[in-house]
Amino acid sequence: MSTLKVNRIEPRTGDTIEIVGFNAGGGPQSFQAFTSSGDWIKPAGITKVILEVQGAGGAGIKGSGGGTPNGGGGGGYARKLIDVSSISSATITVGAGGVGSTSANTKGTDGGDSIWSDGTNTITGSGGDAGETSGYLGGLGGAATGGDLNVAGGIAEMNYQGGHSFLGFGGTTQHAASRTDGLDGTLGGGGSGSVSTYAAGTRGGNGGDGIVIIWEYA
Repeated sequence: MSTLKVNRIEPRTGDTIEIVGFNAGGGPQSFQAFTSSGDWIKPAGITKVILEVQGAGGAGIKGSGGGTPNGGGGGGYARKLIDVSSISSATITVGAGGVGSTSANTKGTDGGDSIWSDGTNTITGSGGDAGETSGYLGGLGGAATGGDLNVAGGIAEMNYQGGHSFLGFGGTTQHAASRTDGLDGTLGGGGSGSVSTYAAGTRGGNGGDGIVIIWEYA
């Protein structure tokens, strides 16, 4: 028998990872990670799944000399154990991260919802809100519903910092003149605001895309 040892596996954009037979005991037999929307088809012999549904992060704002560069909120996260003995497929929606604004003091877009739907169960990690254009109001974190565990996304700090998610991080606060653009979130984290002191920034940070991970058990 051959053995493959790796430190990290990453999908290309839009791809789905599937690893089969990595645990012959009582653990998961395979898993799939959806980085874009599609259909889950139950593999042969699978009777239960554990889902991780992570919503996308909201966008940060492009600041100006007198504006408030608020960050976007983190996406919500839900985890659920489902008996799929009588379920053959499910529709997977993966939320897209919010897009940072390119006009000063203009709100970017909210993060998209990530959803598992099989006709009986609906598990949702809602996207985080984009940062507000007035006051020190970072974007609110997305909600989560339908899971055995539901974790709301983190609220963005009142200035710059994007909100964290359960699986990812918000774009970090940055003040250097060389970093005028907002920084992007990862795996559902919110984008940061751009540095208002330096008006040369071109955009607020983008929110991190969502993801749906499915651990498959015999």
